Amino acid sequence: MPLMDAKIFEKRRATLMSHMNGGVAILPTASMRVRNRDVHYPFRADSDFYYLTHFPEPEAVAVLVPGREHGEYILFCRERNPEKEIWEGRRAGLEGARETYGADDAFPIDDIDDILPGLLENRDKVFYSMGRYTDFDQRLINWVNEVRNKARNGVHAPGEFVDPNHILHEMRLFKTAEEIRLMKRAAKISAQAHRRAMQTCRPGMMEYEIEAELLYEFKKGGSAFPAYPPIVGGGANSCILHYTENNTELKSGDLLLIDAAAEIDSYAADITRTFPVNGRFSGEQRAIYELVLAAQIAAIDQVKPGKHWNDPHETAVRVLTQGLKDLGLLTGDIDGHIENGDYKRFYMHRTGHWLGMDVHDVGDYKLDDTWRLLESGMTLTVEPGLYFAESKDIPPAFWNIGVRIEDDVLVTRDGPEVLSRDAPKSVDEIEALMRH
Repeated sequence: MPLMDAKIFEKRRATLMSHMNGGVAILPTASMRVRNRDVHYPFRADSDFYYLTHFPEPEAVAVLVPGREHGEYILFCRERNPEKEIWEGRRAGLEGARETYGADDAFPIDDIDDILPGLLENRDKVFYSMGRYTDFDQRLINWVNEVRNKARNGVHAPGEFVDPNHILHEMRLFKTAEEIRLMKRAAKISAQAHRRAMQTCRPGMMEYEIEAELLYEFKKGGSAFPAYPPIVGGGANSCILHYTENNTELKSGDLLLIDAAAEIDSYAADITRTFPVNGRFSGEQRAIYELVLAAQIAAIDQVKPGKHWNDPHETAVRVLTQGLKDLGLLTGDIDGHIENGDYKRFYMHRTGHWLGMDVHDVGDYKLDDTWRLLESGMTLTVEPGLYFAESKDIPPAFWNIGVRIEDDVLVTRDGPEVLSRDAPKSVDEIEALMRH
């Protein structure tokens, strides 16, 4: 059952077509991928395709033809097939494509080679993201060449390929009320999963056992997929930024870093929390954790209209660098450390990214080589961290402490709105939750 009104997608298609000036847009969905032999990975639609169509099935292509007499939105998809549907599940078919998903016209995907070249005739431009699906690239080139071969009949082929991403991704950057509703739901489910992980965690458990608790909450909350492979790293593994093996025993005295979140109707959350396996922060763990938390709170305060994209990062870097000096892990001038990037030994990533249908969502970070200004409706993560691998020049008490704290933040006229606020992050909140 669709979670968003069909009129939302109709409006999005109309907005894109208003920028096309006599062109035709072609958007294929993602392909099914083989996992092994005759088993496929779970299918998830291409985000741009889904943003415009809400059509969830594989083997589909959306075509937008402004001014077409018989309808501007055409969907090529699989036909109904009772025998295959017994084995593989229900299909919308051509009728469902029109009635449920708003297509003006629908054709069998098997007929696309016969029909699509005619849709390109006498069009000046093709709006298509070349290079994303290389097999489809070649098919499109063949269709254009087929139209070129009709030149003697007075038919002209498109003479220009235009990447629609600049238009489409700018649209996706600004979230509507319906999109924010889905992202809040994804964040709420994800926050509950982090709470469950904190309450369940005990020394001697395996990282994958905690991962299982997270996935349980995601699915229980109605999420079809995690937004990305969960990171569940204890001890030294907390210092590996994209650790996903999740197969090590959790030990008392170590921290556990969890970066995991759910996806609802293709809209992602992205939350990281770090907590002690035994429920109590050591002195050094607390010092690093509270420094990262202070940096995050200061960075979140910069998420407001009129601030530029890099303001949260610059703020976090300054707080972290000062804190590292206060702890004796850096010495010397703060500005010099920042200018030289000395902090990058312990903080090697940026403080956030756009968030939406893709967990690292689309949208330009700079305009004309200048960091863009934040505006209402944008959503981003704020996720500073500090990571201390074993090293002879670092006090052993800090070894294998990896801390990252990440929240999902909506830019509003009134300032930052933290969508993931239900996930505990103060030392007192975490320790209290883990005692029960």
